[in-house]
Amino acid sequence: MDHPERLLSDVFGFSGFRPGQAEIVEAVAGGADVLAIMPTGGGKSLCYQLPALMGPGVTLVISPLIALMRDQVRGLREAGVSAGALTSGNTPEETDAVWHGLETGELKLLYLAPERLASGGSLQMLRRAGVARIAVDEAHCVSQWGHDFRPDYLRIGELRRALDVPLAAFTATADAETREEIVARLFAGRAPQVFLRGFDRPNLRLAFAVKDKPRDQILSYAAARKGQSGIVYCGTRAKTETLAKALREAGHSACHYHGGMEAEDRRVVEARFGAEDGLIVVATIAFGMGVDKPDIRWVAHADLPKSIEAYYQEIGRAGRDGAPADTLTLYGADDIRFRRGQIDEGLAPPERKSADHGRLNALLGLAEAQGCRREVLLGYFGETSEPCGNCDLCAEPPELFDGSVAVQKALSAMLRTGETFGAGHLIDVLLGNNTDRIRQRGHDQLPTYGVGAEFDRRGWQAVFRQMTALDLVRPDPARHGALVMTDAALPILKGEASISLRKDTMAKVASRPAAKTLVSEEDAPLLAALKAQRRALAEAQGVPAYVIFTDRTLIEMAEKRPGTLDEMASISGVGATKLERYGAMFLKVVTGETQEIHPTRRKLALSGDGEVFDRLMEAQQRLVRGEDGTGKYLTCNHSTLRHLAERQPGCLSDLERIPGMGAKQVERFGEAFLQVLREA
Repeated sequence: MDHPERLLSDVFGFSGFRPGQAEIVEAVAGGADVLAIMPTGGGKSLCYQLPALMGPGVTLVISPLIALMRDQVRGLREAGVSAGALTSGNTPEETDAVWHGLETGELKLLYLAPERLASGGSLQMLRRAGVARIAVDEAHCVSQWGHDFRPDYLRIGELRRALDVPLAAFTATADAETREEIVARLFAGRAPQVFLRGFDRPNLRLAFAVKDKPRDQILSYAAARKGQSGIVYCGTRAKTETLAKALREAGHSACHYHGGMEAEDRRVVEARFGAEDGLIVVATIAFGMGVDKPDIRWVAHADLPKSIEAYYQEIGRAGRDGAPADTLTLYGADDIRFRRGQIDEGLAPPERKSADHGRLNALLGLAEAQGCRREVLLGYFGETSEPCGNCDLCAEPPELFDGSVAVQKALSAMLRTGETFGAGHLIDVLLGNNTDRIRQRGHDQLPTYGVGAEFDRRGWQAVFRQMTALDLVRPDPARHGALVMTDAALPILKGEASISLRKDTMAKVASRPAAKTLVSEEDAPLLAALKAQRRALAEAQGVPAYVIFTDRTLIEMAEKRPGTLDEMASISGVGATKLERYGAMFLKVVTGETQEIHPTRRKLALSGDGEVFDRLMEAQQRLVRGEDGTGKYLTCNHSTLRHLAERQPGCLSDLERIPGMGAKQVERFGEAFLQVLREA
């Protein structure tokens, strides 16, 4: 077996290993199963490339993106290593060269996308190739709890068992829960050696800022770094295009990148970014794991990432050469609602949604940190750190104030309104706003109504945002995002503990038009839940979502919050057929209760006679065994009750003419039914 230090120098040109690499290389080369968590830019690829050269056989590398595989193969070939990739982007000549290398035994590293594992012939091909070990890059993709789950990664564990070879898995960001799932799915039955080599990237400067004319903030940030390669991540495809155009108009070399572009256009951007100095790519997260450029000097987020893992993965693309690099993340209340909505509208099970909200909360905690951001970030991943001196809060410590009274007022407003509302309505209560919703619910009579005059709306939004970040309150998915108090807040509410809040994120900004939203902040979580129900039905039926209900119909449901099928029938766009098919399902989303409704009852909802039908049913239920409860069991069928609700007879003789109302039924239920009809 070749000596690793000699290969490191002769093939890769490095004089020594980076921290943690030597032990991992030794374990992989020795045939151990390995799980290595190393920071982006920490030299993960070398930990499987070097062992591939130290012994016989082929190392199979499962990697998520064609661009990443091609870059690594190109780099290895430049270093004199026989490597190849089988991808959909290959030319016939490239594929022939790979097969030739496998047949002659010259090929040392074979890169394969996980999608290829679905092919029936892949296993036989890999057996013939003499695979000695499997390396899995971006192993967090196997975890359904992670931030970039890819179903094709689930086949890797089966492949390892079939080939019966060692497996080494690598990732940059995986919390304890994700690590457990990686082990379960890739190493079932064989516990790997785990190397946790630290998450710290001390060369990255961390900074967050509350949005205040975000386009100008990004343009200003880029202007201070003109001529340096950078990435700007955006939450939507449209924003990547408009922001890239604005950067070009400001004199920068910039282009956009997103998943909706043609494959060839994306390849052009990838090639430009790899070759050009000073190019800025404005992208969605589609521009991600394929980035292997070492000298990216800055990464900015124009919108809040979806989780703390995604955030660290994305900023980790800067400064991979170890030189200083800058990061900036912009965030605001709209971002938080958008990310919450993404989670709530998804089809994941409740426990997954809860975990995703937890990861988002961790990122909000980092955004609203009161001390060194690196301490908060590394603490999330289970590491401790001293103040780093390389984040915005170390450079300019935030101005704090005693927020105990403000938090008490906010908690009191939550509790007095039953913990069933989001921040928007609670702020209206605290500010004493005279809204329809407040009047309808009598919240203008609460002791907390109008007690929050010390802050404007933006100030109270910052208070609630920081309370969420400090885990004093949490949005409850079961209540459509209504804020509920955690145990940590109880000592503050009782006056047994105090709390400090940041003052610098509460400053009032210049007035500008607010972004138009479909519904109020208060109704947004319910609208998200209704959309999730619509999406599930649409996907099951293979039809566009609007075929179930239009946005306009769901918006009206979210605003009016029908509590019965009669009220649901009055919603625009809910006709008889859709009420029959979907009414109970969407009513359950609104009310949170399961309602088993007889078809006859659903039909009556449209005519307005549904409530009469319900009361007739209640009267019948009381008398099914007579006044004293000892009589013979007797009922009327649903059709009879429908006729009663529709015709509404006024006396016993009229009652006898109703189909199904025989002498026994009239005797048992007659007076009770007539009483219901008279009251109606």
